[in-house]
Amino acid sequence: MKYALSRYVALGITAFFAADVLALDYSLSTTTVPVPGSGAKIDFLGDTFEEDGWKFYHNHPKSSREEDGQARGPLAFSGNKRMQEGPERGQPDLLEVIKTPPNGLPESNHALLIRTLHSGVPGTYSRTVQQDDLICGITTRLGSQIPVREIPSCVVRIWLPPAEKWENRSGPHFGIRVGVRTTKLEPNRGFFASGSSSVVEPYWPGMWIHFRSETSRGVESDSALIKVRGDHRGIDFPVKNISADQFGWWTLGMSLSPDGQVHYFARQGVDDLTSQDHLTSQFPYSFRAERLNSFFFNSCNLNDGTTWSTPFVIDDPSVYVVNSTRVMQLVQRREAYELRRQQKRSAYRTYQSRSR
Repeated sequence: MKYALSRYVALGITAFFAADVLALDYSLSTTTVPVPGSGAKIDFLGDTFEEDGWKFYHNHPKSSREEDGQARGPLAFSGNKRMQEGPERGQPDLLEVIKTPPNGLPESNHALLIRTLHSGVPGTYSRTVQQDDLICGITTRLGSQIPVREIPSCVVRIWLPPAEKWENRSGPHFGIRVGVRTTKLEPNRGFFASGSSSVVEPYWPGMWIHFRSETSRGVESDSALIKVRGDHRGIDFPVKNISADQFGWWTLGMSLSPDGQVHYFARQGVDDLTSQDHLTSQFPYSFRAERLNSFFFNSCNLNDGTTWSTPFVIDDPSVYVVNSTRVMQLVQRREAYELRRQQKRSAYRTYQSRSR
């Protein structure tokens, strides 16, 4: 397993017991940084985009619940049900499987081009930067969230186009994020209320790819940077600069450790992440993550009805779990269920054709 041990606190613990604790991967007396890609790859989740006839069914108009409270179902989805529209902001307008750009993963023939035009509320143009979501479902596929004690992580390869292909705007262009849940106490409301109750709090840590256009004031040449969302206050902060000559394939990943921290990694190229690619570890918003719910991507553009977003390409978005026994059992049950459904549909179609 690919772990980077960042610090180890063992006050009052014997050396023998300390060795025992390390053998258990994690404990309350250790803080570790799991490298994204550690453990078992869950092939039931994510996508390779190699499937013949891959297609996305857009189901316009888009959802925009975050902006105007309108979910506008049914939500859009890919034919293989691995990718879907986000109910909060809708899906990117262009999702097309293309030939993998040069220097991609060795066995990859296809990858997914992502662009958007009509971000924001359908039929309106705010002329501000808006975003659309493409969700790589975890709970929707498994029927279960993944607790952080199982040490999940998410990895994706992303292709940054040449500088002249970017939307000519300094600011955020693309997001790689996870949906997580925590539990917090909130005071009970009401005139006679007292005490507090536990409530589930969703939040969405991630990494944003920003462009710095040479046409912007104070910028000498085109470049990009990665910002992390976020620190203990939830504020984004920069972690890595990317010069224009480094555009091309990058590997990005996030992992969750049992203490509820989110760990962020990035490296140039498509090689597996290592401990050397660690950017930062955070408790965003001062929350401790409890469960992983989704892995998703944001495509941003100026919402003016004419400006397309930057043409990013993603490949092999993947989910890994270190303590994977429970998840693999869920996968087996889901696959068996889907097989039974296919068999029933096939039998019904055969019956219908013979009855004509």
